[in-house]
Amino acid sequence: MPYDLREVAAISGMPGLYRLLKPTRAGVIIEALDEKGTRSVASARNKVSLLHEISIYTQDYDQTVPLTEVFDRIHQQYGTALPLTNKSDDRDLTAFMGTIIPDYDRDRVYMSDIKKLVTWYHTVSSRLEYQAPATEDETTASAEEPSADEALSTAGIIASSSEDDAAGNPEAATEKPAKKAAKKKAE
Repeated sequence: MPYDLREVAAISGMPGLYRLLKPTRAGVIIEALDEKGTRSVASARNKVSLLHEISIYTQDYDQTVPLTEVFDRIHQQYGTALPLTNKSDDRDLTAFMGTIIPDYDRDRVYMSDIKKLVTWYHTVSSRLEYQAPATEDETTASAEEPSADEALSTAGIIASSSEDDAAGNPEAATEKPAKKAAKKKAE
Protein backbone atom coordinates (compact mmCIF):
# COMPACT_ATOMS: atom_id res chain seq x y z
CA MET A 1 0.00 0.00 0.00
CA PRO A 2 1.68 3.22 -1.14
CA TYR A 3 0.01 5.61 1.29
CA ASP A 4 -1.54 4.17 4.43
CA LEU A 5 -5.02 5.67 4.30
CA ARG A 6 -6.65 3.39 6.89
CA GLU A 7 -6.57 6.04 9.65
CA VAL A 8 -7.06 9.12 7.45
CA ALA A 9 -10.55 10.53 7.12
CA ALA A 10 -12.59 13.38 5.72
CA ILE A 11 -15.19 14.59 8.20
CA SER A 12 -18.42 16.29 7.21
CA GLY A 13 -18.64 19.89 8.33
CA MET A 14 -14.86 20.11 8.88
CA PRO A 15 -12.41 21.24 6.19
CA GLY A 16 -9.29 19.21 5.44
CA LEU A 17 -8.21 15.69 6.33
CA TYR A 18 -7.74 14.16 9.75
CA ARG A 19 -5.92 11.23 11.30
CA LEU A 20 -8.14 9.18 13.59
CA LEU A 21 -6.37 8.65 16.90
CA LYS A 22 -8.66 7.16 19.51
CA PRO A 23 -12.39 6.59 19.97
CA THR A 24 -14.22 8.27 22.83
CA ARG A 25 -17.74 7.96 24.24
CA ALA A 26 -18.88 11.02 22.32
CA GLY A 27 -16.98 10.51 19.04
CA VAL A 28 -13.35 10.18 18.08
CA ILE A 29 -10.14 12.09 18.85
CA ILE A 30 -8.70 13.44 15.61
CA GLU A 31 -5.51 15.19 14.55
CA ALA A 32 -5.55 17.60 11.63
CA LEU A 33 -3.22 16.74 8.74
CA ASP A 34 -1.92 20.29 8.38
CA GLU A 35 1.03 22.32 9.62
CA LYS A 36 -0.46 22.79 13.08
CA GLY A 37 -1.59 19.22 13.70
CA THR A 38 -4.21 20.34 16.21
CA ARG A 39 -6.14 17.68 18.07
CA SER A 40 -9.85 17.82 18.71
CA VAL A 41 -12.90 15.61 19.06
CA ALA A 42 -15.23 14.86 16.17
CA SER A 43 -18.67 14.15 17.54
CA ALA A 44 -20.66 11.09 16.63
CA ARG A 45 -23.04 13.34 14.63
CA ASN A 46 -20.33 14.03 12.04
CA LYS A 47 -20.05 11.67 9.09
CA VAL A 48 -16.53 10.23 9.02
CA SER A 49 -15.38 8.91 5.62
CA LEU A 50 -12.19 6.85 5.72
CA LEU A 51 -10.09 7.49 2.63
CA HIS A 52 -9.21 3.83 2.11
CA GLU A 53 -12.93 3.08 1.63
CA ILE A 54 -13.42 5.71 -1.10
CA SER A 55 -13.25 4.77 -4.79
CA ILE A 56 -13.57 6.52 -8.15
CA TYR A 57 -16.27 5.40 -10.60
CA THR A 58 -15.23 3.98 -13.98
CA GLN A 59 -17.16 3.40 -17.22
CA ASP A 60 -17.77 -0.21 -16.15
CA TYR A 61 -20.72 0.21 -13.80
CA ASP A 62 -19.55 -2.58 -11.47
CA GLN A 63 -15.91 -1.44 -11.36
CA THR A 64 -14.30 1.30 -9.24
CA VAL A 65 -10.70 2.33 -8.57
CA PRO A 66 -9.77 2.61 -4.86
CA LEU A 67 -8.38 5.95 -3.75
CA THR A 68 -5.18 4.27 -2.60
CA GLU A 69 -4.54 3.08 -6.15
CA VAL A 70 -5.40 6.52 -7.56
CA PHE A 71 -2.88 8.15 -5.21
CA ASP A 72 -0.29 5.56 -6.26
CA ARG A 73 -0.87 6.37 -9.94
CA ILE A 74 -0.54 10.10 -9.24
CA HIS A 75 2.68 9.53 -7.29
CA GLN A 76 4.15 7.41 -10.09
CA GLN A 77 3.49 10.13 -12.66
CA TYR A 78 4.05 13.31 -10.66
CA GLY A 79 5.72 12.39 -7.38
CA THR A 80 4.86 14.72 -4.53
CA ALA A 81 5.02 17.82 -6.77
CA LEU A 82 1.59 17.77 -8.42
CA PRO A 83 1.45 20.86 -10.66
CA LEU A 84 -2.34 21.28 -10.27
CA THR A 85 -4.37 22.73 -7.41
CA ASN A 86 -8.09 22.81 -6.75
CA LYS A 87 -8.09 26.32 -8.29
CA SER A 88 -6.66 25.13 -11.63
CA ASP A 89 -8.65 25.45 -14.84
CA ASP A 90 -11.46 22.88 -15.23
CA ARG A 91 -10.02 21.67 -18.57
CA ASP A 92 -6.65 21.01 -16.93
CA LEU A 93 -8.29 19.11 -14.09
CA THR A 94 -10.36 17.03 -16.52
CA ALA A 95 -7.26 16.24 -18.59
CA PHE A 96 -5.35 15.31 -15.42
CA MET A 97 -8.12 12.93 -14.37
CA GLY A 98 -8.11 11.40 -17.86
CA THR A 99 -4.38 10.66 -17.60
CA ILE A 100 -4.70 9.10 -14.14
CA ILE A 101 -7.86 7.05 -14.80
CA PRO A 102 -8.54 7.02 -18.56
CA ASP A 103 -11.89 5.23 -18.18
CA TYR A 104 -13.32 7.25 -15.27
CA ASP A 105 -17.07 7.87 -15.48
CA ARG A 106 -17.47 11.46 -16.61
CA ASP A 107 -21.15 11.48 -15.63
CA ARG A 108 -20.74 10.30 -12.02
CA VAL A 109 -17.36 11.93 -11.20
CA TYR A 110 -18.02 15.64 -10.84
CA MET A 111 -15.58 18.54 -11.07
CA SER A 112 -15.90 19.03 -7.31
CA ASP A 113 -14.74 15.42 -6.84
CA ILE A 114 -11.66 16.01 -8.98
CA LYS A 115 -10.84 19.20 -7.06
CA LYS A 116 -11.26 17.34 -3.78
CA LEU A 117 -8.99 14.55 -5.09
CA VAL A 118 -6.24 17.06 -5.95
CA THR A 119 -6.56 18.79 -2.57
CA TRP A 120 -6.47 15.48 -0.71
CA TYR A 121 -3.43 14.31 -2.69
CA HIS A 122 -1.52 17.48 -1.80
CA THR A 123 -2.34 16.99 1.89
CA VAL A 124 -1.55 13.27 1.96
CA SER A 125 1.67 13.51 -0.05
CA SER A 126 2.99 16.30 2.17
CA ARG A 127 2.07 14.63 5.50
CA LEU A 128 2.33 10.87 4.99
CA GLU A 129 5.28 8.77 3.94
CA TYR A 130 5.07 7.04 0.57
CA GLN A 131 5.82 3.34 0.72
CA ALA A 132 6.73 1.78 -2.60
CA PRO A 133 4.46 -1.16 -3.45
CA ALA A 134 6.10 -4.58 -3.31
CA THR A 135 7.31 -5.91 -6.64
CA GLU A 136 6.39 -9.40 -7.83
CA ASP A 137 9.85 -10.72 -6.97
CA GLU A 138 9.53 -9.50 -3.36
CA THR A 139 6.00 -10.86 -3.11
CA THR A 140 6.95 -14.36 -4.31
CA ALA A 141 10.06 -14.41 -2.13
CA SER A 142 8.08 -13.49 0.96
CA ALA A 143 5.48 -16.12 0.11
CA GLU A 144 8.12 -18.85 -0.15
CA GLU A 145 10.14 -17.96 2.95
CA PRO A 146 8.28 -17.28 6.19
CA SER A 147 9.63 -14.55 8.42
CA ALA A 148 11.17 -15.37 11.79
CA ASP A 149 8.03 -14.51 13.75
CA GLU A 150 5.64 -16.20 11.32
CA ALA A 151 4.22 -19.56 12.26
CA LEU A 152 4.95 -22.43 9.94
CA SER A 153 1.96 -24.23 8.53
CA THR A 154 1.60 -27.62 6.95
CA ALA A 155 -1.85 -26.77 5.62
CA GLY A 156 -3.28 -29.71 7.52
CA ILE A 157 -1.03 -32.30 5.87
CA ILE A 158 1.59 -33.87 8.07
CA ALA A 159 3.79 -36.54 6.62
CA SER A 160 4.32 -39.66 8.68
CA SER A 161 7.89 -40.39 9.67
CA SER A 162 9.65 -43.00 11.74
CA GLU A 163 10.01 -40.51 14.60
CA ASP A 164 6.22 -40.40 14.96
CA ASP A 165 6.25 -44.10 15.88
CA ALA A 166 8.92 -43.71 18.54
CA ALA A 167 8.30 -45.51 21.83
CA GLY A 168 8.79 -42.28 23.85
CA ASN A 169 6.08 -40.42 21.95
CA PRO A 170 2.76 -40.76 23.80
CA GLU A 171 0.81 -39.54 20.78
CA ALA A 172 2.34 -42.25 18.63
CA ALA A 173 1.24 -45.04 20.96
CA THR A 174 -1.38 -47.27 19.46
CA GLU A 175 -4.77 -46.91 20.99
CA LYS A 176 -6.16 -49.88 22.88
CA PRO A 177 -9.66 -50.88 22.02
CA ALA A 178 -12.23 -49.51 24.40
CA LYS A 179 -13.45 -51.91 27.09
CA LYS A 180 -16.96 -53.10 26.68
CA ALA A 181 -19.27 -52.23 29.49
CA ALA A 182 -20.63 -55.20 31.38
CA LYS A 183 -24.30 -55.72 30.80
CA LYS A 184 -26.48 -56.23 33.80
CA LYS A 185 -28.87 -59.06 33.64
CA ALA A 186 -32.41 -58.06 34.20
CA GLU A 187 -34.01 -60.35 36.72
